[in-house]
Amino acid sequence: MIHWNRGVPGVDCLGCRIANGIEPDLNIIYENELITCVLDIEPFNEGHTLILPKQHYKDIIEMDAETAKAVIDASRQISIALKRLYKPDGIRMCQDSGKFNDLTHYHMHLIPRYEGDGFVWGEPLHPDGAELRLSQTKVKLIEVLQEL
Repeated sequence: MIHWNRGVPGVDCLGCRIANGIEPDLNIIYENELITCVLDIEPFNEGHTLILPKQHYKDIIEMDAETAKAVIDASRQISIALKRLYKPDGIRMCQDSGKFNDLTHYHMHLIPRYEGDGFVWGEPLHPDGAELRLSQTKVKLIEVLQEL
């Protein structure tokens, strides 16, 4: 399902292509008219999710209140699902802005964390092959989200 909202700059922005379902083989676990939530293709841990607005924003301060609320609401629901499914010791929620936003499209990371997981930002770890199970992870998360 492709949702083109006003302000979407088109195919030059990878974040817009992901958020609007244009990129192939997306593991979308949740979406509504404002946001799309996909599994990161290089997850730090199983269930690592990105939340992207469908309209192009580089930074949260550019976002309208309705979209910002949709991002936060989705982060809450997905965090509940991640905790039920994977029982992490915690969840890291983060986003980088300005020159640190390597996607140049606002996105929030939700990363299940475990004591001793060795997670260091910028150094992706694949301790258990989570990147090989994205389709199974997608099915599991969708099932739990539908229960909420």
